Amino acid sequence: MTVNFALLGAGRIGKVHAKAIAGNADARLVAVSDAFAEAAQTVADTYGCAVRGIEDVEADKSIDAVVICTPTDTHADLIERFARAGKAVFCEKPVDLNLARVKQCLGVVKETGAVLMVGFNRRFDPHFAAVRAAIDEGRIGPAEMVQITSRDPGPPPVSYIKSSGGILRDMTIHDFDMARFLLGEEPDTIFATASVLVDPAIGEAGDFDSVSVILTTASGRQCSISNSRRATYGYDQRIEVLGAEGAVAAENQRPVSIEIANAQGFTRPPLHDFFMTRYTEAYAAEIASFIAAIVEGKPASPSGEDGLRALALADAALLSVKEGRAIKLSEVL
Repeated sequence: MTVNFALLGAGRIGKVHAKAIAGNADARLVAVSDAFAEAAQTVADTYGCAVRGIEDVEADKSIDAVVICTPTDTHADLIERFARAGKAVFCEKPVDLNLARVKQCLGVVKETGAVLMVGFNRRFDPHFAAVRAAIDEGRIGPAEMVQITSRDPGPPPVSYIKSSGGILRDMTIHDFDMARFLLGEEPDTIFATASVLVDPAIGEAGDFDSVSVILTTASGRQCSISNSRRATYGYDQRIEVLGAEGAVAAENQRPVSIEIANAQGFTRPPLHDFFMTRYTEAYAAEIASFIAAIVEGKPASPSGEDGLRALALADAALLSVKEGRAIKLSEVL
């Protein structure tokens, strides 16, 4: 079976997914839709698909699945719309910025029986997946402490910040999902601090650019997260898990992995400059997993419930920042 896809949203992340779809032998990108005609036409010209309106995509029975890469405030409505149209839905995180709206949306997904996958791509990174495999295989004993470092090379435009839901719901949400992926237990307590250290304009927009979070499970397992909108040395993506019998770590990746030694010392090439190149393999594996769920009729993972849980952790972290105390997840979920 070849799965026919429509891409909704032809911006930066939309183009990443278009490339992943086009590179999969079991998929075909047949349509793209975007409010900006030029952006849609660029994708159409690159991958040989048609520019279509949302209504046309919805009505076309030959389209099996949609990939939603539109602004966040449209996600839940589009998920419901295409679930009711009988199409499988892949949606970039988050489903919505409001937990009640997410629950309502997931109710529609359950009612229609639609396949829904939420875009937490880092689970599919081969290095991070290998860390999880080492835990599952018992090579380090039960996981006890997780350290996640995620730092962008530079902040996004303030115009993006204003509509993003803030760093905790936009950036740290990936790390909340990774914490759940690695800890083996659900975090139930969250303590977070946040500052504006990179750009005062981010603070003026009501957000932060530097964040530290500690998650704790009921048994005492811990995860610490370090986020910054500025890393002058490149896209910093590292994880380490300490277990009862050892540790496993995934280090930063580079486009070229060499080391030069001479009289001036040891040098290595720069890190990847951002997520589009750092997670190329992850995006491809993510789409492959979504296709497999469609073809095999199995639930997709990460699921809508995973999206709900990550957003709840983000909301709890924001409440912790505002109130200066540890928050029980039950207070928001």
